[in-house]
Amino acid sequence: MKFWNESHQGRIHNGKLLLLIAIAYFFSVVVRFIWIQWAIRHPEFFWNGQLMINTNDGYFFASGVQQALYGMHINNPRIPRFWDYGLVAISTWIVKWTHLSLETVILYLSGFISSLVVIPVVLIGSLFGRTLWGFLAALLASITWSYYNRTMFGYYDTDMFSAMAPMFILYFLMKSVVDFRLQTALYAAIAIALYPFLYDQGRAIVFAMGLIYAAYLIWQHRKERVTYESLILVFVALTPFKLPVPWEYGVHLLLIGGLYIFLCRANIPLQKLIWSAGGLFVLFLVLGDVFPLIWHKVQTYVVTGTNTEGKLHFFAVNQTVREAGRIPFEIFADRISGSIPAFFLALIGYLLLLWKYRPFVLSLPLMGIGFFAWWGGLRFTVYAVPVAALAAVYLFVWIGEQLKDRRLALGLPVIATLAMLYPNITHIIGYKVPTVFNRDEVKDLVKLDRNASSRDYTISWWDYGYPIWFYSDTCTLIDGGKHDEDNFIVSKILQTDSPTLAANLARLAVESYVTDPEHRKVAPRIFSKNDPSLLLDRLAADSYPLPKKSREIYLYLPYRMMGIFPTVMLFGDLDLKTGKALRKPLFMTTTPIGGEGDMIRLSNGLLLDLKSGYLLEGREKKIPLKRLAVAALQKDMKIKTETFNYRPEGKYSAVYLKSYRRIILMDNQTFRSLYVQMFMLGNYDDRLFEPVVLSPYTRIYRLKR
Repeated sequence: MKFWNESHQGRIHNGKLLLLIAIAYFFSVVVRFIWIQWAIRHPEFFWNGQLMINTNDGYFFASGVQQALYGMHINNPRIPRFWDYGLVAISTWIVKWTHLSLETVILYLSGFISSLVVIPVVLIGSLFGRTLWGFLAALLASITWSYYNRTMFGYYDTDMFSAMAPMFILYFLMKSVVDFRLQTALYAAIAIALYPFLYDQGRAIVFAMGLIYAAYLIWQHRKERVTYESLILVFVALTPFKLPVPWEYGVHLLLIGGLYIFLCRANIPLQKLIWSAGGLFVLFLVLGDVFPLIWHKVQTYVVTGTNTEGKLHFFAVNQTVREAGRIPFEIFADRISGSIPAFFLALIGYLLLLWKYRPFVLSLPLMGIGFFAWWGGLRFTVYAVPVAALAAVYLFVWIGEQLKDRRLALGLPVIATLAMLYPNITHIIGYKVPTVFNRDEVKDLVKLDRNASSRDYTISWWDYGYPIWFYSDTCTLIDGGKHDEDNFIVSKILQTDSPTLAANLARLAVESYVTDPEHRKVAPRIFSKNDPSLLLDRLAADSYPLPKKSREIYLYLPYRMMGIFPTVMLFGDLDLKTGKALRKPLFMTTTPIGGEGDMIRLSNGLLLDLKSGYLLEGREKKIPLKRLAVAALQKDMKIKTETFNYRPEGKYSAVYLKSYRRIILMDNQTFRSLYVQMFMLGNYDDRLFEPVVLSPYTRIYRLKR
């Protein structure tokens, strides 16, 4: 049965093709409104009359748009400029041309842009005479688990281009080898040239696709002029000229267009075309740093441990990033295809595609990087989703073609697609992701904005860096893209038991950073000049000679950091000379869930004896506590504390945050840390710090020194 093969019944007309694309696109967008319908029922998710976004990184790009539109963040060296990222430029244009609010654009843009992935998927099906196959695959590809998670409404990030843009490139490259026309290679070259503008992080994948494209053409058509003319265009598109943006993109497009016109008009001998293509290939390898780039991308996500900077050893952030860790096979399969059965069907279908349609070899980099996710981290699964969708649906199309019943041949792929859509839609319905901050947390940052200037710095953990930029218009020392060696500084500030050390280190780090014209990482520079331990000891003294104060510094201590504080401490609890941990801190958050009399049962299974000061684990093991501090928020947001001293020999302390119904168990050194003392207990050295914003969610202090 050849029902699915349009070559036997005439190809689908352009009008019907556009209709199928429109239906698939509409489906993709509508499904993404499921999250919107859930989120609008939560008033705490709104700010400025609009839902907030649900990814921290989104505030990086949104801050760039703020600068382009309103001139904000002028003193922040980390803000992306207008042409640095296509997302910033596109968002700025949309706000200017449509007069939509910035909050509306950053909320909805990801869903509308990412849904464009249905276009190349449908077109790939049409390219091989099976448009309905492409249509069904587009439905699946647009909402499969991993792709949806990273392109849902509110996920304002360049990930909206991560798989969509390479699929356009894949389509044009495939079409180029199928119809073997220079004009199609031109379209592929234009898509490749513009790709870094949209998603620069994926250059290694496009490089690999270009190399396979070259090998395929030479293997299949080594004696044809079009082969080398096409490679000339594609190699020029792939080669980075390392010019300032937007000149890089402009020069690429002009050069590609000029070469195309020249190649069409000139009758260049085949041998010269071969030499020209070969020379451009070498230039591409050299200027593109192709193999070092690919290895660096792999190394970034598989190498963990400590980062070595000179003779210093810093804790590697990849050890704590979930996206960079190995994932269980079930999650790996779910993220690529929605379920384990669908994944294996896609795998079989892909092998079948490679056998039946050789141009699908060009998709190997996308599938390869998707499979690399099993070792390198879950973020890579997104690249394989569209190709896996094509493969899974094709398997049933092929089976249907072997049948004699026309209705069964049509119905089998449709029913199979619906079956594979089901677990993905179920996942989407249950995927209730909150916004990055709630309304009250944003209010606190806006209060900081009213007290601070755009020159000032806010010290906090890197998770909160981008939102701090966006809502408070202050700078940060570390953020979501600058979080390696300087994590040591912020971690040390948050966990030290010396307020003087915290204040002096904050001032030294910020002033060292802002006075460096290149704004290089601070920690390697200040600790490589001295013995790190001796320098920290000197910084703990009031007499330490600090650089001249040029701006205000604020400490941002949020309640939400309590959940990651053990991770935060890892980065500063380190001997920089050896890379070894100095101690094994304890910080365990629990909830009282019952008990009677002086005995409290905790959510982690322990019992807390308030009378004797013991933690009871089972019937026999007793853990002596040194103290229990009870902290309660007052109406003026000050904290009233009451401390019960138990056993001097106890190695652990407990803090009961009465207003939050949380009991935190910790070692005594952590109890004395800046975060515990200044956020949980409200204790601060008024010679060094001054409270600026106090709320149940945040405590922000200004550094006086």
